[in-house]
Amino acid sequence: MSSTSTHKPRPLVDLIVSIAIPAFILMKLSGEDQLGASGGLILALSFPLGWGIFELIKYKKFNFIALLGLANVLLTGGIGLLELDLKWLAIKEAAIPAIIGTAVVLSTFTSKPLIKAIIFNPAVMDVDKINDRLKQNNCVAAFEQRLMKATYLVGGSFAFSAVMNYVLAKWIVTSPTGTPEFNEQLGQLSLYSYPMIAVPSMLMMMGIFYYLWRTIHDLTGLKLEEVLANQ
Repeated sequence: MSSTSTHKPRPLVDLIVSIAIPAFILMKLSGEDQLGASGGLILALSFPLGWGIFELIKYKKFNFIALLGLANVLLTGGIGLLELDLKWLAIKEAAIPAIIGTAVVLSTFTSKPLIKAIIFNPAVMDVDKINDRLKQNNCVAAFEQRLMKATYLVGGSFAFSAVMNYVLAKWIVTSPTGTPEFNEQLGQLSLYSYPMIAVPSMLMMMGIFYYLWRTIHDLTGLKLEEVLANQ
């Protein structure tokens, strides 16, 4: 009944609001005869920031990754508006995926590993059916071992993102903060990061999902359509 109950992914909208529009503003509207460096940066960052806050309020659900996304936007704005040294931009770009990857690995020592929130969760897979079949086949321990391996693979994908983010930021953004050139290069960084980082990372996650599904199939005999959660 309430719109807060279900969150349906809208990747195209996310891409337009969080990357395309801000990149256009940074690259085309940040000149001194237009919005200026500060005005362009504030307007550009207001789109992903506003969208993230809207999503969090609408669905009333704590989302660790979404929260880091908001922090990422605020840190970028702070670095640009306070005209900090460029090294902080590269560090910030690497820090966000590094924090997520570290949290995924460290969460294996808790009662709620993040791998179960990212991939092995009721929204993606029929967890109850899988667990019942694992118990029937006495394969719970074997599955937990492979789930741990999948966790390290997820952590590795975020490590790749952290390194690539740092390298890309150092390569593309070379102009001083607080200048129109900085804004333009920041827009270029957003555009380049999608095909060079986001897409490879997405492919890695698909590979990890396939590995996990093959594991479930091997240990339970369930087919893919039986594994996926009912939509």
